[in-house]
Amino acid sequence: MINTRRATAPEGEHASTGPPGSPDTSGKKESAGESGRPSTLSTVLRRDVPASLVVMLIAIPLSLGIAAASGAPMISGLIAAVVGAVVAGALAGAPLQVSGPAAGLTVIVAGMIAEYGWAATTFITLLGGAIQLVLGITRMGRAALSLSPAVVHGMLAGIGAVIALSQIHVVLGGQAQSSVLANLRDLPGQIVGHHDAAFGIGIVTFAVLLVWPRIPKVSLIPAPLVAVAVATAVSIGFGLTVPRVDLPENVLSGLTLPTLPSGNLGGIIIAAFTIAAVASVESLLSAVAVDKLHTGPRANLDKELVAQGAANMASGALGGLPVTGVIVRSSTNVAAGAKTRASAILHGVWIALFVLFLGSTLELIPMAALAAVLVLTGVRLVSLAHMRELWRHREFPVYVVTFAGVVFLDLVKGVLLGIAVALLLALWRLTRATVEVAEDAADQWRVVVRGSLIFLGVANLVKELRRVPEGKQVVLELHVDFMDHAGYEAIHDWRSGYERTGGTVRVDEVHDTWYQRAHLGKPEQNKSLPGQLPRWFAPWSYWQNMHADDEQAEASTTGTIIPEPRPGADPMMLGMHEFQRRSAPLVRPFLSELAERGQKPSQFFVTCADSRVVPNLITSSGPGDLFTTRNVGNLVPRNDIPSIGSSVGASIEFAVEALEVPNIVVCGHSHCGAMKASLHGGVREGTHLASWLRHAEPSLARYHACEGDSHDDDMAPEDRLSVLNVVQQLDNLMTYPSVREAVEEGRLTLVGLYFDISDARVHVVDPQTGRLSPVDPATVL
Repeated sequence: MINTRRATAPEGEHASTGPPGSPDTSGKKESAGESGRPSTLSTVLRRDVPASLVVMLIAIPLSLGIAAASGAPMISGLIAAVVGAVVAGALAGAPLQVSGPAAGLTVIVAGMIAEYGWAATTFITLLGGAIQLVLGITRMGRAALSLSPAVVHGMLAGIGAVIALSQIHVVLGGQAQSSVLANLRDLPGQIVGHHDAAFGIGIVTFAVLLVWPRIPKVSLIPAPLVAVAVATAVSIGFGLTVPRVDLPENVLSGLTLPTLPSGNLGGIIIAAFTIAAVASVESLLSAVAVDKLHTGPRANLDKELVAQGAANMASGALGGLPVTGVIVRSSTNVAAGAKTRASAILHGVWIALFVLFLGSTLELIPMAALAAVLVLTGVRLVSLAHMRELWRHREFPVYVVTFAGVVFLDLVKGVLLGIAVALLLALWRLTRATVEVAEDAADQWRVVVRGSLIFLGVANLVKELRRVPEGKQVVLELHVDFMDHAGYEAIHDWRSGYERTGGTVRVDEVHDTWYQRAHLGKPEQNKSLPGQLPRWFAPWSYWQNMHADDEQAEASTTGTIIPEPRPGADPMMLGMHEFQRRSAPLVRPFLSELAERGQKPSQFFVTCADSRVVPNLITSSGPGDLFTTRNVGNLVPRNDIPSIGSSVGASIEFAVEALEVPNIVVCGHSHCGAMKASLHGGVREGTHLASWLRHAEPSLARYHACEGDSHDDDMAPEDRLSVLNVVQQLDNLMTYPSVREAVEEGRLTLVGLYFDISDARVHVVDPQTGRLSPVDPATVL
């Protein structure tokens, strides 16, 4: 008997630690940052420092542009960039995410500055950060992701449109107006009017922004940085007089301390919650998106929310703009090779040093160049790809309503309108029941109802039921996951009235018994209830006789007389009919694909022919997963015993040599008739069965050799023989040269299983001792 069924993996390879057929997940991690181990100095120097410099180059122009579009002091954008990088980066739950001022908050901040002033807006930012901090501590991070993506994308698109419409005026040499309608009203005149040097600077910036990403091998240098640098050089080279960035001579003296807002307290609270909500949603969605860009540790959303809250409190206290996690800078960070949070923190340090020692350089940047960067940023927030995706998922109305509300009303009203439409759409979908009425055969009709049947769908249900002609045999087929009293009453009243006119109605409940329970005065209130077994799961005798049993039970309660069921129906024909009607449409795509590419099963499954053992059922597998051989007693005749045309041997060779299966499973079971016959006799000599069961004699000898073992006490003798028979068949498999060679090369694993029928439980059989252990996905077989 061999000691193990798995050969040692060759040097340099990694043995799989999963169950048979599972993918190898033991691959080597790429770096310290990806594996989750503490970062080393070499990783920071090689990966994070270069990445932080790239992110710094893209963050400076964007931060200045966002501050300008918001109507805030220019230094506030740089303060937010530094604080967001250092504070949020140090505390981040998403280490590779980069935080700073975001275009998505521009419209909100601009409105607050217009209403409360800049100093009061910084206090509202601080208050919004405190709200975020509380949300993170109370583990509300994932709740923010419950917001419909259609609302989020509609909100961002609306903000993008507002930014683009306002900043295009600056590019054209004019001034942004106070509202979208005013910007739209003045835009035609601005386009055809006289344009000064600022317009030329904007055109140059646009050209570089569009052309630079198309030039090979230079994409590592951010296009906004190049565009602003070129526009600045052009403005200086031609001596153009244009509005430029204005920073205080002494940066520290330019800090604005927050002051308490004056005005409506309710409006101030709403403003703070708006900052917290929008910043949280944008940050968390960005963190989820960044997770898809790398293979390192996944984001802790609650911790990230705490980090964002702390950063906003610090930014507000120092006179900075609100902070969020930003996907543009974060994706640049990952693409530049960052591996740890050090990159996000360092980029803030570089910005601070740049402002303190090279602030005069920033004051050379034309405002039109920053406006052009923001126009393109705003346009890109209106994503056609998101529109197409939402159209395919029938969420486009939510997107349109949110977009229009943000553009023409304000951000809060737009988002609330979008949420309202999303809720109405979800309610309509959840409560919508589809009704199909069709003629099955002469005098026989079928009505199929799918979905949740509540009062909102009763009118349509009754309308469709009335289409059935009088005096017919009707099957009312209910695929219903919930039925309220109005739904039950509509069906019952129609059924009673229809049967009074001479027709017959049979209610066929496929997934649950909502109608039957309500009819017997035992209605349920919860939507998800354990009901009838699915028909592929239950024996023919269960579901084909179900209706007769239910009707007899009802008759004993109500005293009614019901007709006898139609005689002569073949259970297999009924089963195949059910498959063609209900299961075939679901499985057809898989079978069609398998027919095209052929079979590539991951398991060769040897088991008994016992009708109570269903391999696909106990392994939760489907078409194409198992290559199966079944015989009396799940026996594998030894290869060294002369036999002619052994079907088991042929199956083994085909599975190992042609299909190259990685696993062979031998599965025995309790209450096995073959093992009882081997143990107690009673098989007539000279029969094919007696000849076949001689292959079980080595298993019987093993059983007698093991009698008296302590672990035999709790099993019936024939069940213990079934377990040892599995061990013997694993030994027999090793007599086949192709099997032995594949096992020794590590290409094949042999596994023993035992299925307890009465307990519906599968056990793993130890190939040496025959002891049973529970199935555990983490167990190495």
